[in-house]
Amino acid sequence: MSADLSAQSSPLVDLNQDDSAAWLARYGRSVLGVFGTPQRVLVRGEGSYVWDADGRRYLDLLGGIAVNALGHAHPFLVSAVTAQMATLGHVSNFFTHPLQIALAERILELAGAPEGSAVFFCNSGTEANEAAFKLTRRTGRTRIIAAEKAFHGRTMGALALTHKQAYREPFAPLPGDVEHVPFGSVEALEAAVDDSTAAVFLEPIQGEAGVRIPPADYLAAARRITRAHGALLILDEVQTGIGRTGTWFAHQGVTPDAMTLAKGLGGGIPVGTLVVYGAENAALLSPGQHGTTFGGNPIAAAAGLATLHVIERDGLLENAVTVGNQLSAGVLGHPLVAGARGQGLLQAIELTQPVAASVAAHLLEAGFIVNPVAPDTIRLAPPLILTAEQAESFLAALPAALDLASQEIS
Repeated sequence: MSADLSAQSSPLVDLNQDDSAAWLARYGRSVLGVFGTPQRVLVRGEGSYVWDADGRRYLDLLGGIAVNALGHAHPFLVSAVTAQMATLGHVSNFFTHPLQIALAERILELAGAPEGSAVFFCNSGTEANEAAFKLTRRTGRTRIIAAEKAFHGRTMGALALTHKQAYREPFAPLPGDVEHVPFGSVEALEAAVDDSTAAVFLEPIQGEAGVRIPPADYLAAARRITRAHGALLILDEVQTGIGRTGTWFAHQGVTPDAMTLAKGLGGGIPVGTLVVYGAENAALLSPGQHGTTFGGNPIAAAAGLATLHVIERDGLLENAVTVGNQLSAGVLGHPLVAGARGQGLLQAIELTQPVAASVAAHLLEAGFIVNPVAPDTIRLAPPLILTAEQAESFLAALPAALDLASQEIS
């Protein structure tokens, strides 16, 4: 596929029939407006790049919000999914198939889960967290402790765990009873968790809150506190898992009772999982108490196995650390940059002024996709295949975008 070509033909839609403006007009007339107006109409991708309907190329430093771990149109992933679709696409969970079993085994192996642990497959992080929410109810307790600024999804149970009031208030009352405490505070957990607590639900790193990293002993303390009170510790690794932070999971060294995964696991194909640790916890949900139509289907399982294989084969955990360090060091030095934080290829650029949206808009015009995740924070979650040369091209373009944003506030 030539990188000089723009929109390619499709057997379903003529991608060349309209430019971006025309496509956006059609979008506005047909798609429910919960996302607002899209920033661009993208028609294809290759590696870490995408192209829009007008033929412009962008370096994708968001990766579909940490989803496209192998970038776009990765040949191994494409071949695995294509071959599986030609053989067996969907069977429902009245049946199983070898790829579903193999993916579950591989996830348990990577997680270091003990004998008796088990995986529930679904289609997204929200669904995985919804399953985890139901798991907590099977303890006989209802009280859940989550973190301030947490994001766990937008379905009703996951939304109850999410902290942002703008997301919650239009849909109140939400399933109870969830209490939010300051993220990273061991003292707050000690004060909140007692023998009535069903579970503590945490992100190892808060991605949607702006890549907020807790103290090094926080998760270990959460494990100690929950164990002392017979409560579950559930870790949401939807954004941080599958190599994003330079390790398979961001909670390495702590054994939770359950973990949720999604985003990067399928490399762009919808895959979500609830991983339940140990036979006692796995027995909390019995036959008929939860389910899914599409979860763990052969296409999704093929995508998950292919993604895990390429990450290991191509040394992408190490690449995430190396290129992540390059980005975190390289963004410093401009007066508008207050600092950088993150692990691996989940990075945040902290700004001294609330102009993240302006900086992101200028970068988009320059051919770089980033995410203004907060008024003063730019989030980077690029494909794990991002090269040092590609990262350097972004670092070279960043000062000009920062300068333009600075001029707008001066």
